[in-house]
Order: sequence, then C-alpha cells, then structure tokens
Amino acid sequence: MFCYQCEQAAKGEGCTVLGVCGKNAEVAALQDVLIYSLQGLSQVAVEGRKAGVSDREVNVFTVKAAFSTLTNVDFDPDRFVKLINRCVELREALKSKVQAAGGSAAFSEGPAAFAPKPGKEELLEQAAAVGIMSYPADNPDLLSLKHTLLFGVKGICAYADHAQILGQEDEKVYAFIHEALAATAAKGLGLNELLGLCLKCGEINFRTMELLDAGNTGRYGHPVPTKVPLGHKQGKAILVSGHDLLDLEEILKASEGKGINVYTHGEMLPTHGYPALKKYPHFYGHYGTAWQNQTREFAQFPGAIVMTTNCLQRPQEVYADNLFTCGLVGWPGIKHISDRNFQPIVDKALELPGFAADENGRFVNSGFARTTVLGVAGQVIEAVKSKAIRHFFLVGGCDGAKPTRNYYTEFVEKVPKDCVVLTLACGKFRFFDQDLGDIGGIPRLLDIGQCNDAYSAVQIAVALANAFGVGVNDLPLSIICSWYEQKAVAILLTLLYLGIKNIHLGPSLPAFITPNVLDVLVQNYNIKPISTPDQDLKAILG
Repeated sequence: MFCYQCEQAAKGEGCTVLGVCGKNAEVAALQDVLIYSLQGLSQVAVEGRKAGVSDREVNVFTVKAAFSTLTNVDFDPDRFVKLINRCVELREALKSKVQAAGGSAAFSEGPAAFAPKPGKEELLEQAAAVGIMSYPADNPDLLSLKHTLLFGVKGICAYADHAQILGQEDEKVYAFIHEALAATAAKGLGLNELLGLCLKCGEINFRTMELLDAGNTGRYGHPVPTKVPLGHKQGKAILVSGHDLLDLEEILKASEGKGINVYTHGEMLPTHGYPALKKYPHFYGHYGTAWQNQTREFAQFPGAIVMTTNCLQRPQEVYADNLFTCGLVGWPGIKHISDRNFQPIVDKALELPGFAADENGRFVNSGFARTTVLGVAGQVIEAVKSKAIRHFFLVGGCDGAKPTRNYYTEFVEKVPKDCVVLTLACGKFRFFDQDLGDIGGIPRLLDIGQCNDAYSAVQIAVALANAFGVGVNDLPLSIICSWYEQKAVAILLTLLYLGIKNIHLGPSLPAFITPNVLDVLVQNYNIKPISTPDQDLKAILG
C-alpha cells in the first residue's frame, strides 16, 4: 500500500500500512487497480473522440468510478471488484464502437489491454504492478505532476457527479477527464506538457463547479442570508451530512408530516439558505461544530444519520446502528441506500428516541453566496473607498483532525475589526459560530457556502475587481486556504489557472509535490505555506 493523496499522509510522506483515514491495504490496492483500469478506458475514449465517438455511459461511469476513490468515500472492497470488471466491459465495448467508426483501438499493452483476474485475491496480486508509483515518468518531478493531475481530476469527478445528478453535463468536461487520465499513463510527457495539463485541470474544474452551481441554483434558487439555529427541538430527528442537495431534498420529502425534524451537519449547513429547501417546516437547524468531533457527535445523536458524500473519517469507529450511507458512499457494515428510497431512514428515526427537550442554542448566519454579496456591491465598494473596510480574507477549504488546524481559528479571531472574512467549505467549522459583528451593516463573517461554492467566491472577486478597475491580485483580498483531499487540489488548480497569486496554503504542503515543482509554484504564483497567524497577518497587512 502507498497512498499520499490527502493532507493526512503519514509522517507527511504517505500511508503504507493503513490509511490515517481508516482505509486498509486491501481497499487501497483495489482502488489502484480501478484507476489503472480507468486509464485504459480513457485511452480508448480519447481515440474514440478522434473518430467522433463519445459514449455517455462510459462518461458517467468514469466520473462515478473515479469519485469512489476519493478520500473517505468508499471502503467496500467488493464494490471495487465490481467497478473494475465493469470498467473493462465498457472498455471492450467502446473499442468495438471506435473500430466500427474507423478509429484506432488496437492496444497490445498497458492499461487499455489490462485483463483483470476473476477473484479478489488475484486482483490484489495484480495491484502490486499498477500502483501510482508505477506511472511512467523520467524523474520524480514528472511523477509529481502526474499525481497532481490525477488527484485534481478526482476532484473534478466529485463535482461532475453532483452536477450530473442535477441534470448538468458538458462533453468538454468528460473529454478532459479522459484526456487527463490517459496522460497519467502516457510515456514521454515533459514538464511543460504536464504543467499545462494541470492548469487545464483547473480550467475544467471551474467549468464543472459552474455546472454544479447551475444545478443547485436552478433547482433550489439562489441562497439568501439565513439564520440557522444550532440548538434542537424536542422530537424525532434525522441528521444529514455531506454535500448532495438532491439527497437532502428527497429526505425532506420522505420525512414530511412524520413528526421528524431534519438537521444538517458539516457541509450541509449552507443548504439552509436555498429557498426551495427552506420551505420545509421540519427542516430545522444545524447539529455539530467541527469536523474533528464527528465520531463523538454522531455517537450522541439520538436519531437517524445519513452520509451523502465523503465527509466521515474512520467510519469503523463510528456507532453504526443508526448510520446510513447513500449514493457512491459505502463502508462495510454500514447500511447503504442506492435508490433514494429513504423510507428505512424515516423508520429508523421514528424508532429512535429523538431529543427529549428543546435546546435553544445560538444561531449562525449562512447563505451569503454571490447574488447576495453582489447585491450590496455598491455598499461594499463605498466601504472600501472610505477605508471602513481595509481588507478581505477568504479563509476556507477543508477541515481535518490535526491540531495545527487551530491556526485557522486563531487567524480569524485575530483579523482586525476593519476587515471582513469570507469563508466556504468545511474549514469554516473551526470558527463559523463566532460573532465578529459587522461593518456598516455588512457582516464581518460571510459564509459563501460549500467547497464547490469557490465558484461563487471567484465571481465575487472578479466583480469587485471589475468595479475597482483592477486585477483580482490587486484587490485588498488574501486567500488563506486549508486543504485536505482531492476536491481541494482541483480548486487550488482552478485558482492557479485563473492567475491568482499569494495564496497561503496549509496546514501542511502536499506530500506529492516535489521541491522542484513547489519551486515552480512559488516562482510563478508566490504560493506560501502558512506560518503563524500573527506573522501572516503582519505580512499581509503590514
């Protein structure tokens, strides 16, 4: 086993026996075989497009299969065996279509010719030769860029899957995913070619987040500022964690009129701002504070719990009797719902005691997406011109369990009172419940949304830059980014594609980035590792 795709890589180098996330060596090996199989499918898909052949079933499968290998998504070995075999079936069928269209699909070696052995144990033996360190590269820097590209593509696939579920697709996205996966298996690619592909990965991820934004807002409306209670109501309860708005909507429908209150957890907090979801009277509040407290919070929740995407680390440590997964998420021993028939969750919620009494906790504000912020752009611009607002900080990204992530809490606490903090993704749970007050009626802490709402953040930055007649890098704006898994890699590549510089990245730098590749990023984009809040604030504000 060797895995270093997330920020938790053991010793800052890689997990070799058991993933810090809880992924075992068997699952890690089968994920390697699946990615190798997808590289082969992608090689055929690339040739197919040259002949005018694009197969939607192949496109959708590629996205879902790659998404299943993200950190904390799927720990079920049997499901990976099925995915590997299905991948090869689709590849061979696609070869026939490409040949019938006059294209070339003759591969005598490599992933496009890979023949998986029939049993799981035999597949595990094959895995030893196809791990990520086996990809063709003339030096460690080229391998580093291939891995950066691979992990960025995994992030794209997560967003593309969410978007596709809501009816939003783009052939351009599918084509690039296949191009990039094929490139990770290609020989002879140089530094400039791979750097170009990494930046193109950022471009395509931006398009994918745009698709997801269109899916979310087209179905549920644009988020509006919303006060979300952190307490709870007496009665039966369902807790929904993850990212997928359609799953939440269907759970709200299934539980409507049953005397059950529905709560959000983690990245589901921003869903309270969507008008079409706000209309459900039993959609009540947010439960839980920070990512690192999930195990304890879940064990204490007196109702049914639903995981919609990759938000739970070390699931085998979580009290599982009332826990369900859905969609692509799957872990051995935990009940899975694959068809959005959420009646078993409703039944479990009715069976469990729920909350014995009301608890009137605090409120947090959410729903400050681009339409809300840009709706008061004139007020913001005047506040900047009058120096009432000195600086904006986008403090966002992933959360995790490392104590060093307390940096982000301390940073926000020390941001001067004439500065505004924008935030998104689960990294905000280090400080989301703080009352920072306001500047002339503009809240000093603005929750833009989920990690994919980096699209909204970019739109806000571009609009303000245009209003001031400057480039985005000339705005009084600094990005303090925390990363954890592959969606964060995709977003970082998007920021680089957009030419955004001076990003402060932490809590540690990716293990898959070699010193030489890091040097390129520093020279071209002035990426900086975080230091201490005091030092970084002084460097930014002077």
